[in-house]
Amino acid sequence: MRRRNKRDGFTLLEIIIVIIIVGVLASLALPRFFSTVEFSKSMEAMMSMGTLRGAMERCYLASSGSYASCALTSLDVENPANSPGSRFTYAVSGQTAIGYTITATRRTNDGGDGGSIVVLTQTTAGVTRSGTGKFIGIK
Repeated sequence: MRRRNKRDGFTLLEIIIVIIIVGVLASLALPRFFSTVEFSKSMEAMMSMGTLRGAMERCYLASSGSYASCALTSLDVENPANSPGSRFTYAVSGQTAIGYTITATRRTNDGGDGGSIVVLTQTTAGVTRSGTGKFIGIK
């Protein structure tokens, strides 16, 4: 009786082909994944800017209908940049009687580039949001 030499498993060539396929898929998916994660971090900025906007509106009412005297340091809320783990710095600028601009700049902690910006502008025409860098698609 002859014994059959039975070999189970994958060949080296099959394993190398699978590794190459997984590598190609990862190289296509990972950049998109990381940009999506970074874009989702902009929600922290949007929430904090909403808080600052509410404080600016309260200051507007307390200042007899003008934003001119409303500064980030004089608002009734703490600067969100001082919160532990904050990924953004915030600035309020361009205060006039009818409008202002709140700017959130991404810090370099937690993988940030330090140059991407989210901007919220209040005018008589309404509120507009925009972004630069990784946040260019914010509306």
